Amino acid sequence: MIGYAIRRILYMIPILFGVTLLTFTLFNVFGGDPARRYAGKHATEEQVQVIRAELGLDRSLPAQYVYFVKQIATFDYGRSWASKQLISTMITDGIGATLSLTAPAFAASTIFCIFLALFSVYGRGTIFDRGIVVTCLGLMSISSLVYILALQYLLAFRGGLFPISGWDPSWAGRWEYLTLPWIIMFVLSLGPNILIFRTVIMDEAFQDYARTARAKGLAEKHIYAKHILKNAMIPIITVVVIEMPVLISGSVLIENFFGIPGLGGTMIKALNDSDFPVIKAFTVMSAVVYMLFNLLSDLLYSAVDPRVKLG
Repeated sequence: MIGYAIRRILYMIPILFGVTLLTFTLFNVFGGDPARRYAGKHATEEQVQVIRAELGLDRSLPAQYVYFVKQIATFDYGRSWASKQLISTMITDGIGATLSLTAPAFAASTIFCIFLALFSVYGRGTIFDRGIVVTCLGLMSISSLVYILALQYLLAFRGGLFPISGWDPSWAGRWEYLTLPWIIMFVLSLGPNILIFRTVIMDEAFQDYARTARAKGLAEKHIYAKHILKNAMIPIITVVVIEMPVLISGSVLIENFFGIPGLGGTMIKALNDSDFPVIKAFTVMSAVVYMLFNLLSDLLYSAVDPRVKLG
């Protein structure tokens, strides 16, 4: 497994090279003159030339690309055009807030959805199972914006149970502001995840090995817990790993509505400000995150099912 992980990491190098080349070309070649964008439309030509020299844009494109790759390798993306902050500092500051928001809600909802889907399939055809399906379809039919506004109004504004918005950077104080966003993220994930997991588990419940286990007289509870759930974990892992990059990118709507200074809000602000250095840094970082989580999914496949061979 270690050898496979090393090979996959080496395979990522040419992919990352392609991502950096495409990103650099889009922003530095086809995206117009970065110096003029940075200076603003009312800047004089002399001011643009000064800024071009300050940003290193007066060098040749190959030299600029080499410098861009060096920035990625050293995690030194320069400074934001809008805020003048170090981009690496913006990322490290934002990732703590984002993970505080997304990781607990993601873990709790994933575990809850797997077991509720398992119980739903175990009692398939019953009122409980049908109620779960109808409830999930209803949850999915409502916009995420409605959940945010409704729960914020009912639980925070009217009920006074939670702060409407705000943020405390200390680890001890931030949880007060995160409880309601956790609840919203948890509710938002229930509908799609339970239905997907239910479908996966239902497919496994009627496989030959399950029928054979029943013919041998094994208890239904034992079959579901020992065999069906284990074999259903590979497609479940696929779904979960696909969703995992959200742990890093954050939930943009929730961060904005609750004033949480995470990476999602930082990225939206960079897009609004045409802050090219920040956008380029996030683009490359997102590609790296997706590749790492893809590798994680393959390693988890092998850990869950020994029949999966890592080539």
